[in-house]
Amino acid sequence: MVLPCVLRLVRLDYVRLGRGVRNGDLAELLLVVAMVAMLSPVGGPIPAAGWQAVLVLTAGWFALAWWRGRQSGCAHHALSAAAMLYMVTAMPDDGMAHGPWLTMSTMDARLAVPLVAVAAAAYFVVDAARTGVLMVRGPVVSVSGHASRAACRVVMGAGMGYLLLAAAL
Repeated sequence: MVLPCVLRLVRLDYVRLGRGVRNGDLAELLLVVAMVAMLSPVGGPIPAAGWQAVLVLTAGWFALAWWRGRQSGCAHHALSAAAMLYMVTAMPDDGMAHGPWLTMSTMDARLAVPLVAVAAAAYFVVDAARTGVLMVRGPVVSVSGHASRAACRVVMGAGMGYLLLAAAL
């Protein structure tokens, strides 16, 4: 999931693909790193408060861009960042026994307000299925660079749905 985003960022192929693709790649890269940090037994090098700040800024940036109608896909990225922010914020702290680090892999309790997690999981699962169907049918694959973005969106959506459901139930 990370490799196609990084390759497009390194190649600077955004003149052809568009600025929205670059912003989407940056958002997806950030969200993948946050997911890995949450699943890591050590929690990652950034404390939960740092992730909260980054995710608030990311969600705000894409929500504002969506509201202004600048780029396609902004609503999805805003919702993705908001769902990640919810997971970071709603994780039980267990009396902060794990310190300020994210440690979802050792979490024994459910997320706070599990209904939010289930609703967000439903969105991501439906979005992943819809994107997968569109990818298989071919319109997305016709433009070079967009096929790997669609595949990443399917994997990320399925992963987010799984994480949200696993943490909520």
